[in-house]
Amino acid sequence: MATNLLVGAPWLSSQPPYSVRAISEKPFLVGDSLSCFLPTSPSEVIHYKSNIIISKRLSGLEEAMRIRRLREIQETTKARKRQSLRRGKVSGRLPVPDHILKPPYVGSNKLPELSSEYQMHDDEGIARMRYACEFAAKVLDFAGTLVRPSITTDEIDKAVHHMIIDAGAYPSPLGYGGFPKSVCTSVNECMCHGIPDSRQLQDGDIINIDVTIYLNGYHGDTSKTFLCGQVDEPTKKLVKVTEECLERAISICRDGVSFKKIGKRISEIAEKYGYGVVEQFVGHGVGSVFHSEPIIMHHRNDKSGSMMVGQTFTIEPILTMGTIEGVTWDDGWTTLTADGLPAAQFEHTILITKTGAEILTKF
Repeated sequence: MATNLLVGAPWLSSQPPYSVRAISEKPFLVGDSLSCFLPTSPSEVIHYKSNIIISKRLSGLEEAMRIRRLREIQETTKARKRQSLRRGKVSGRLPVPDHILKPPYVGSNKLPELSSEYQMHDDEGIARMRYACEFAAKVLDFAGTLVRPSITTDEIDKAVHHMIIDAGAYPSPLGYGGFPKSVCTSVNECMCHGIPDSRQLQDGDIINIDVTIYLNGYHGDTSKTFLCGQVDEPTKKLVKVTEECLERAISICRDGVSFKKIGKRISEIAEKYGYGVVEQFVGHGVGSVFHSEPIIMHHRNDKSGSMMVGQTFTIEPILTMGTIEGVTWDDGWTTLTADGLPAAQFEHTILITKTGAEILTKF
């Protein structure tokens, strides 16, 4: 489950579009706007100078080349026109037996603060992470078998919920900052954090299912974009390239490698195909805490810090066919591409080792 770093400060509405994101060591909220502690007027920017950066834009030539490649793709293969995503009815929260161990945030609708501590593990911690992540991968694989035209995302949520609690685990998204469901289901133009509801999947849809489970005190976090029925070729390609971005990013991870190389590798591949890389949602440290440092940016960036042996975190790029700007529904979670074009996402939890990176959410 990605963390959200895009800030929509009111006074920026009349300015050119750019993103402001926190990079200080101070804790901040995940999955929601950071406007609670970022500047709300131009006069306050100086006060927060040490805590914010303005994201870099592509040069004029780079942006022109990206747009040209995108137009070439659109001209050679036309994507199927879809109806805009509309929310369905959200059913009530599913119960969890009392004997199941729950994360500390359960019972409060307040969004937890991001932990500033990097999650490093001893042998016992690594063993527990492997167990939690392997089970998360199995749950995600099961969820994928349910994807077909006419099934609702609510039905997928219920099936996943019961599989998780039957194993004595807890569905981490349930109750996280008030999130009402056990899994995130993001369909078509939904970038991230879609809430399962009564909408039926249609032939030609794509759906990202984001599964996180809490087992024996540790979170395992993973997601994948699935094809529903007969999906058009341009959308299939978007999904394929997004998965490639994740795989290629993981391939460069090892002890001592700079985190910023992840964003560089993903951006190089995405730009080659004319796709945008969403900056609003990022990867994160994961372990006994759901979201922690390090923040993993998937676009080109200058973030400091390097990977260390024994560290676990997620990489979860979101690629789009068009704009990377998002629009969030009033539920506070569901975020769609502003232009209505499809988005795809893949995610793994990885462990940094002496020789490289181990994918924990793979079996």
